Amino acid sequence: MAKNALLEIKRSLEAHVGRKIMLRANGGRRKTIERTGVLEETYPSVFIVKLDQDQNAFKRVSYSYADILTESVELSVCEDDGQVRITYIQN
Repeated sequence: MAKNALLEIKRSLEAHVGRKIMLRANGGRRKTIERTGVLEETYPSVFIVKLDQDQNAFKRVSYSYADILTESVELSVCEDDGQVRITYIQN
């Protein structure tokens, strides 16, 4: 069941490669990290986000699909006008 859920998350993210996204990740110790960037590429186990350079010290970050499944990462795909289109949160 979990393998199918991970594959479903991967397939749904593949459709949004190149689009702007917002990430909300669990940073530990009650910290939440919010970042914006572009979904750059998807791989079998992880996806890569190229971060906005003016807001972040890092160029890229990667997360696993399991991070979305376990609710460690919330990912929102944005429209061109900045409005949130889709939010990936597992219930």
